[in-house]
Order: sequence, then C-alpha cells, then structure tokens
Amino acid sequence: MKNSYRIGQIVPSSNTTMETEIPAMLNARQLIRPERFTFHSSRMRMMTVSKEELAAMDGESDRCALELSDARVDVLGYACLVAIMSMGHGYHRVSSERLTKHTQANGGEAPVLTSAGALVDALKVIGAKRVVVVTPYMKPLTKMVVDYIENEGYEVVDSRALEIADNLEVGLHDPSKLPGIVSEMDYSDVDAIVLSACVQMPSLPAVSKVEAMTGKPVVTAAIATTYAMLKELELEPIVPGAGALLSGAY
Repeated sequence: MKNSYRIGQIVPSSNTTMETEIPAMLNARQLIRPERFTFHSSRMRMMTVSKEELAAMDGESDRCALELSDARVDVLGYACLVAIMSMGHGYHRVSSERLTKHTQANGGEAPVLTSAGALVDALKVIGAKRVVVVTPYMKPLTKMVVDYIENEGYEVVDSRALEIADNLEVGLHDPSKLPGIVSEMDYSDVDAIVLSACVQMPSLPAVSKVEAMTGKPVVTAAIATTYAMLKELELEPIVPGAGALLSGAY
C-alpha cells in the first residue's frame, strides 16, 4: 500500500504562503496518520494582483503543469484563487481539465485541482449556503470573487476587501488581525466564514480563534485545497488544528 505522496503546487512567483501553510497542515497530519508527503513547486510570474497580470500569469500554468508532471507528482494544486476567478465564471473546471490533460500527455498523469474550485467545493461539503468572505484584494477584484462564489450557488452576505495590491505585502499581512476584521462583519446568520479567499494571505494561525469566537465553521483557500488534495489521493481528510473542514467531521 502506498505510503508516500508527492504534492505539486503551481504558484505565483511572489507567493510565499501556500508553500508554508499546505506543508504545515500535511506535516501536522503526519503526527496522527502514517502517510508521508514531499512538496514540489513550479512558479508563474506575478507581482501585482491586477486583472492584467493575473491573465498573463495564468498563461504560464500549462508550462508549470508539465514541469511538475516531470517529477511524477501525485496531485497538483493551482495555488492562485483570484487568477482563476478573474478568468470568468466556472473557469476552475476548464483549467483543471486542461492542465490534467498536459500531465497525461507527458506520461505523468495526475489530477490538477485549483484553490478556486476547492473553495467552492468545500462550502458544499460543509453544507454552507450563506457565507461571509475576507479578501486582501482591491474592491473590483473582491467583487469579482464574490460574483464567482455566488455564481456557484452561494449567497455572500458580507465581504471585506483589505485592498492590498502588492502580492508580497499580502503575504506579510498579520493573521492575528483577522479575528478583529471578522468581528466587524455581519456573520450572525451565515453558515460559514471564508477567512481568506486568497492563498497568499496567511490565515491558518487564526482559524481556531475565529471558529471559537463566532461559533461558525471557518474555511480558507489553503484549507480547502488541502482537503481537496487529500480527497484526490483517497486519504482521510483530517488535519489537527486546521478548522472544521479538516476535523474529520466531513
């Protein structure tokens, strides 16, 4: 029985968080389960979170999928939620299908999932209909993300745009500020809180506190991606300290 898995990530060149939070979660899982993981990345150029740079960056994802399939990874995650959502409604399905075909053609077939698709799927897994969303993006991109989520069948009751354009600055945002941001939102009648609709904005250290503070399940793009990866690998989606989605309840 297979015990070791290679995790591939397609990441923006300026992203520093997905290669921190996903290994942190899967390494924490190793304390309670026998499976072991190694982590491998390929990068797409992007510094400023603008629609133009995101579209140009997405064009590099095909090369990244090929490179990671050279390493015969077991699963690939496209680690940029807003790049996918800025390409039009439902684009996460188009991207996953196209990139998976590249791995097949290269003789290293592996499923490719996106953080965007993982997030909307995670809301379905926990049975959420109404949510609040926190993003680091400028307001126009935040509206695009909200519209994308709503197009997938959810109601976004409230959202916060932190308006950080520089992607390196997004990665430096202090997660300890997130509970205070959520406390100012209207979450009383929602089913879940999307604490970070962005794979670059650090959020993992704040998840347990926000769940305790609100009494609501909390998901983030990174947590949803980890859940989706474990499901693709047919492994139990459980990680200690990573919120309700990875608690083993689902």
